[in-house]
Amino acid sequence: MSIPFSVVQKQRLREIGLSGEILDQEFKDSRERDSAFRRIEKMATRKGRMRIAELQETRLRPVLCELESCLVETLTNAGFVQVVTPLIIARDMLTKMSITPDHPLNKQVFWIEKNRCLRPMLAPSLYALLRRLVRLWKKPIQIFEVGPCFRKESRGAQHANEFTMLNLVELGLSEKEREARLETLVGLVMEASGIKNYHLKTKPSEVYGDTIDVVSDVEVGSAAMGPHRLDAPWGIFDPWVGVGFGLERLAMVSEGFQNIQRVGRSLEYLDGVRLNI
Repeated sequence: MSIPFSVVQKQRLREIGLSGEILDQEFKDSRERDSAFRRIEKMATRKGRMRIAELQETRLRPVLCELESCLVETLTNAGFVQVVTPLIIARDMLTKMSITPDHPLNKQVFWIEKNRCLRPMLAPSLYALLRRLVRLWKKPIQIFEVGPCFRKESRGAQHANEFTMLNLVELGLSEKEREARLETLVGLVMEASGIKNYHLKTKPSEVYGDTIDVVSDVEVGSAAMGPHRLDAPWGIFDPWVGVGFGLERLAMVSEGFQNIQRVGRSLEYLDGVRLNI
């Protein structure tokens, strides 16, 4: 009768970045199992130490930071203007996004006062900016933001309470151009992220109704098009396309990681490496 790795051994191997068939191995007895565990842990630890040393000596920036810089450069080269908006937003901004007290997403919001919260998404602020920019800029208007968002997510392999979003929007194109333009913009971001294999999938959304998800093993982004029912409260009436990406998800997929905590904001991991090695 064969035996698998123990629960503690599996947890340790997951911590240092191993998964799949390695964790599913079985052995004829505990001696063989423990010997294999020590060998595998040693190899993974050595690999982690090499990556940490490389970060200090040559790369100097974690993969998440490198990805953000690459995406900013890609989008500004494509004519998009980068914007920066507040982390704290008013309740009214969420109400305009249909996130009322009885909305499912409302329970995930970090409220810091009765009528103010840490932003759970970038879209409300981009809507607010577009309403002002349509009076000042010629169309099409192309803007994007990269920054932290906060949701009370159940911590797991694909979710984090604090994460980094990239939202880009182009307003003022014709309705017949929207779908092709959206595919072009998704392709621009995915190529810059080093991800070749992905597909688009229509999916219901609690905020936007139907959205177009960008999927590469896991969902890495979600897109929508307007005119949309949410536009009127913001004074937006032109056709638009927009897409939001989770940078941690993009980094996780591009690096081949199974755990989003490895690439997120953390005191336990740095650049994908568990620091208790």
